[in-house]
Amino acid sequence: MNPKKIEFKTGETVVYPKHGVGEIVKIESMEIASIKTMFYVVKMEQSKLTIRVPLEKQEEVGLRKISSKKVIDEVYQTLKLKPKIRRIMWSRRAQEYDTKIFSGDPIKIAEVVRDLFRKNTQSEQSYSERQMFQIAIERLARELAAVEKTDYFQSTEKIESLLRNK
Repeated sequence: MNPKKIEFKTGETVVYPKHGVGEIVKIESMEIASIKTMFYVVKMEQSKLTIRVPLEKQEEVGLRKISSKKVIDEVYQTLKLKPKIRRIMWSRRAQEYDTKIFSGDPIKIAEVVRDLFRKNTQSEQSYSERQMFQIAIERLARELAAVEKTDYFQSTEKIESLLRNK
């Protein structure tokens, strides 16, 4: 078995697609069933969750560095585009949105935020649409905050003002 090289450093901010933005708090070795395994210990900022990711599973779970400024610029461009409203059953759309959110790709998450955003003048959303919008905007805002070194509330405000003013 070839040992996986350590890609992330302690203190580094990373994205774990299923849970969002977190910080590598330490890299530890544990013995499980007499096999020594190295883990990243990732503290998820919003959910008070600590996740251990085996080094050899980091690609599989999609653990990655936070996005570059270039990707964030693409996110802002995506948010400015006209929403793509697909006239298909909500359950089918919800499945597609879910896949995009949990892909961990900020551009795909931005598409969900854009497509589910409602101005006050627009028709009401269903409870599940609002829930999904909240999950998506939180994911996106936390990554933007990490990249732009602001806080979650400022990022959320920036996203919403972009959406309101198009």
